[in-house]
Amino acid sequence: MVSFTNLFPPVLLALLFALATSATQWPATSHPATHRTHYVGADRSLKLEAFHPKSTFEGFGVGGVDPHPRYRRYFLSTLDAGAAAVSFLASKLSVSEDSVHVRTSAQGQAAHHVFLVQKIKGVPVANAVANVAFNENGKVSSYSSSFVKHSAAADINPSVSIDDAITTAERTLAGTHDGHPPKLEFVVKPSGFAALTRVIQIHNKTAGTWYEAFVDAHDNKVISVTDFVAKASYLVIPFSAEDVNTKGFSNTVDPQNLNASPNGWHQEFTNTTNTTDGNNVIAYTGSGLETTAVETSPVLNFNYVTDFTQDPIIGTNPQAAITNAFFVVNSYHDFAYVYGFTEATFNFQSNNFDKSGEEYDRIAVSVQDTEGINGADFAVLPDGQISIMRLFLFVNFFPRLDSALQNEIIIHECQHGASNRMTGGGTARCFQTLEAAAVSEGYSDAMADALSQGNNIHDYVFGADVGTNSTGLRMYPYSISSGVNPLAYSSLNGMTDSHAMGEVWANTLHCVYAALVAAFGWTSDPTQVGGNVIFFHLLFDALLLQPCNPTFIQTRDAWIQADTNRYNGSHVCLLWEEFVNKGLGVKAANYIDDGSLPPECIPQ
Repeated sequence: MVSFTNLFPPVLLALLFALATSATQWPATSHPATHRTHYVGADRSLKLEAFHPKSTFEGFGVGGVDPHPRYRRYFLSTLDAGAAAVSFLASKLSVSEDSVHVRTSAQGQAAHHVFLVQKIKGVPVANAVANVAFNENGKVSSYSSSFVKHSAAADINPSVSIDDAITTAERTLAGTHDGHPPKLEFVVKPSGFAALTRVIQIHNKTAGTWYEAFVDAHDNKVISVTDFVAKASYLVIPFSAEDVNTKGFSNTVDPQNLNASPNGWHQEFTNTTNTTDGNNVIAYTGSGLETTAVETSPVLNFNYVTDFTQDPIIGTNPQAAITNAFFVVNSYHDFAYVYGFTEATFNFQSNNFDKSGEEYDRIAVSVQDTEGINGADFAVLPDGQISIMRLFLFVNFFPRLDSALQNEIIIHECQHGASNRMTGGGTARCFQTLEAAAVSEGYSDAMADALSQGNNIHDYVFGADVGTNSTGLRMYPYSISSGVNPLAYSSLNGMTDSHAMGEVWANTLHCVYAALVAAFGWTSDPTQVGGNVIFFHLLFDALLLQPCNPTFIQTRDAWIQADTNRYNGSHVCLLWEEFVNKGLGVKAANYIDDGSLPPECIPQ
């Protein structure tokens, strides 16, 4: 029997128990849908403008379309889905089938997904990826693509050695090669020229950076980066706060969902532990000692008490924080598993129990990490690599506060993991443009919001305990009232911060969640019909459908297609009504609000 004394919202506990049972124009050089500016180097003074091909998304409704004439008579049970996806995409994009290659595939709960990559002369093109989704009848229900046309390509034989490229990447990005094998990929520049690059992962633990560097294989310069680290960002940190002793602890017994975690939370392959070390998560203090929490009594009881009158590093406070972080991340793992974030869809586990996907990639959670302050971050690496979540102390309080006891912060980071792994097929590369990064931030806030809700939807203040006033750590509370939260699609105009932009998507999803619960009720049982169950299914389904580096419009369309795939379009008009309320109508474009509904949703 496993027992955790921890800090957790009562509504989320109930759910987890049930699971166990026209305006300013953007500069052309920094368009948020295709570009992202990175400031890198030891003093963050080197400016890199990363370019990512424009993505497309198209859904084909309930019936879908034939993948290709030579495959139209087959169903998925006998269909070579990879070959069908290659033929379909090549025909759709008018490119040679030789340039389209299957990267991986995933059987989602509502569609079968084939993820593809573009190649030039047999070499992959960075972030030129595609996703073809098939329904149960073998029809294509949707596709997305960021394939790019190029005017010319560099010689595929590098003139820069691997060692020289690693040295350049380390010097440019002020870090060290993490040992992951370098590879060759093309990077298509805005001019259309495809530059051959050596792709090298560079890590700086102290600075909290983890990049994928694209070093030109002919002139030995870093020309682009992937930033694997998703950071929590806050408006201000206060000098004082309300009494956190009002937080409630509960004794939670055997919370694991054995469908998601067959061997529980304390076993990795054949190794069984009595510490916060298991198949999905290892949680430890990041003070340099890297010590896990040990059970306080047999069997697997972790009953550490937090003393809020003392600093987080005093007494048993560190063990209590580790226990809580271990519990929250594992609970999110099991919750997300129910809604489709599984081994097949690139989740985080050491042992995948022969259920496909890459292994040896659980989450390492560094609690009270000393390399940062006032928040948290999550370095989400590709499927098959261990990802690291760092939880810092809020230092402007007395005593200091521990982000490991702020569950919404941990959930926010966990959602970054799911978003980054599921979108694009496990690459962890698909939220690199400014607008896409905003979509990811919005998803993370929306998940923390939704898990805090019950039948009676309330305005949600993210970071209420560590914020300065009624808006918490965001500009506005998330609310169905435009008087409380006025953000809409047009609010993106002129914004340059992904976190602020993400509030637009998060508030949109708050309204979608509220509308679904108002229409279909709330349930703690994910096998039953409830507005919250519908919401979570659509969220995870949409992540698999949406393109790499999605725009707000493409993310909206992925939600519409997700409902079409899973629910035969039963909630499409409800979704459109909420999107329209936030300016994301059918004709919305270029950050100009639109109130148009599709014809089938216009009241007669």
